Amino acid sequence: MTDPEDGRARHRRGTPGTGTPTSTPILQLTGLRKRFGSTWVLNDVDLRVDAGQVHGLLGQNGSGKSTLIKVLAGFHAPDGGTLELDGKQVALPLAPRERRQHRLEFVHQDLALIPSLTVLENLLANDLAFRRGLSPLRARREATRARELFDRFGLGLHPSALVRDISRLARAQLAIARAAGRLGADTRGLLVLDEPTAFLPRAEAEQLFTLMRNVATQGAGVLFVSHDLDEVLQVTDRVSVLRDGVMAGSVDTADTTHDGLVRLIVGRSVAAARATARPAEPADPAAGVHVEKLRGPLVRDVSFSIGRGEILGLTGVIGSGFEEIPHLLFGSHRATGGVLSLDGDRFDLTRLTPAKAVRAGLALIPAERATDGSAPSLTVGENVALLSLRRSGGPARVTNRKLHAHTGGLLRDLDVRPPEPRLPYSSLSGGNQQKALLAKWLVTEPRVLMLSEPTQGVDIGAREQIFALISQVAARGCTVLCASSDLEQLAQLCHRVLVLRRGTITDEVTGDDVTKAGLTDVLYRRSPAEAL
Repeated sequence: MTDPEDGRARHRRGTPGTGTPTSTPILQLTGLRKRFGSTWVLNDVDLRVDAGQVHGLLGQNGSGKSTLIKVLAGFHAPDGGTLELDGKQVALPLAPRERRQHRLEFVHQDLALIPSLTVLENLLANDLAFRRGLSPLRARREATRARELFDRFGLGLHPSALVRDISRLARAQLAIARAAGRLGADTRGLLVLDEPTAFLPRAEAEQLFTLMRNVATQGAGVLFVSHDLDEVLQVTDRVSVLRDGVMAGSVDTADTTHDGLVRLIVGRSVAAARATARPAEPADPAAGVHVEKLRGPLVRDVSFSIGRGEILGLTGVIGSGFEEIPHLLFGSHRATGGVLSLDGDRFDLTRLTPAKAVRAGLALIPAERATDGSAPSLTVGENVALLSLRRSGGPARVTNRKLHAHTGGLLRDLDVRPPEPRLPYSSLSGGNQQKALLAKWLVTEPRVLMLSEPTQGVDIGAREQIFALISQVAARGCTVLCASSDLEQLAQLCHRVLVLRRGTITDEVTGDDVTKAGLTDVLYRRSPAEAL
């Protein structure tokens, strides 16, 4: 991992992404305000991004980051404020054609790519929407232009490759290159990157950092939204922080630290932000879950036990198999072998289905919460109530009033913001979506709670709340399994951590060794090549 201090030193030496301010900023927001109902989600926000600058935008879930981006994208109309792009004042909200005219491009977390199309077809998606296809002559010409674009940014993408066949890193590179290409030959415009690295391992994310700097070096301003403070310290020239809809501060990255950013984000010291205590000792280490000879696409004959009230972590490098174990135990991925014993009940994992798992008292919160863990088209209340409807006699016996009263209380208990069950689930920020999913499962009183990357894309404030909720669940006797590549998270949350390599458990980390440094040492010391 690149040291954030090294990243800041690079910026000071004037290498890619030096971010030297120009007299005319690429973006100047002044007094931006937005209200939902009686709540001001953005209140008199100022933001400036200069050409040649990678500018970070940070804040807790619910701080207003997503709303600000949606105002820029024309999705929301503001209730006040002005916007200047490259010195020209523009009226809000912007229509898609106006965004293109003013060289304002967005890359969101989902990347907006079509897997069944080629790299070239995705690059030209907007043009193809109004045509039936490309003539052979134009296809060759556009393929040549695509290669020139990829060469300009040092990318090894092939125009004829299907997007479904390329890596996650290549997809993110394609989405960013497509947006940068639309800015024009001189690239003077604004590129907004909304958490494009959220699902990438660190080594791959660093390749995107290089691409961001290249885009900035060629004249654009880059607004980079992320929850990962180390990423922001490494790649940005300047950082702005939103807190409760107000701009808490903007600082040069070279003049701040990780702890300084935490203070701006949460409004208190790092020690206070990490006040969550390590979990209490398991209620009954002998009882709980026993897994015997689990086999799947990535894991081979894995066996382990988890005590009642224990929080067990699983980790490894990506592809080592740790990430598929919760799915195999829940039946959402088919196991090819293995037995699960739960308080005396035995389950053949080759025949387990999610429906059977739920009846047995198992709960799973997957890493891909938007696609695998929720129904984004439903409201927050409907998502929270999905598993508890049966207890009420089925959907036909549940009125909207009962549903909203029931789920509203759960949302308030878990500090979901706003605690409004009528809102679309997709309108919540990442951390609040995760807390709503916890509410959905906790109402079933599970015997086993399994989580995969539980704080992925979640800010530091919501992260600590989620840790506290998980610890409380374990303290009440629930068995908890947490699969994560975030070693700091595992160190703070777990009693023990199992490390997998090539589908097998190679190490068990316990006691005082359950620290980020201790886990890092165990994870990489035997096979450094796997850490690349």
